[in-house]
Amino acid sequence: MTNESQSPVQYPEGNPLLARIQEKTLSTVIYALSAVIIIAVAVLIYFPQAFVAGNFNVSMLPKFHAFLNACCSMLLIGSFIAVRQKKYQLHKQLNITTFIFSTIFLVSYVVYHSQAPATPFGGQGWIRPVYFFILITHIVLAAVILPLALFTIVRAWRGEFAKHRTIARITLPLWLYVTTTGVIVYLMIAPYYPVATP
Repeated sequence: MTNESQSPVQYPEGNPLLARIQEKTLSTVIYALSAVIIIAVAVLIYFPQAFVAGNFNVSMLPKFHAFLNACCSMLLIGSFIAVRQKKYQLHKQLNITTFIFSTIFLVSYVVYHSQAPATPFGGQGWIRPVYFFILITHIVLAAVILPLALFTIVRAWRGEFAKHRTIARITLPLWLYVTTTGVIVYLMIAPYYPVATP
């Protein structure tokens, strides 16, 4: 079995500033940031248009969100392939891109729900419980993945690659599930979006 430490040049270097941050402080910041974001999104889900700041046409945003989720799914798969091939710089770049796309998605999602009411699912019969199972697991795991993704990325940036690998084994499949089901939810509810008026 090959020892990865024999080729250290392949590993991205840890950030010395992040490495100096105490573990307790790091955890507090990540959990606090995650809680603020999750609460804000939850308020918008249960009280859509709660923070109406204008009258913007956001009818194209759901399709944009599905596009971002599809891109994130492909990037995560590419990232997994890259790390299995020990292409650590490529793995890092793909993960950073995924995180950027996910951040754009989150901002756009908040903008959309600040302007548009929730769209009810109109499907009937067996497809209805299937849709709500996918939707509920998507929402719950999206909340779970936020601190997991932050911890996974920060571990790598701190140069804590053993911890990074351990948590990434949990983060990757959950994150991939969230991004993939994001596309599926869009495809299932797309026929019920109101028709945009010019």
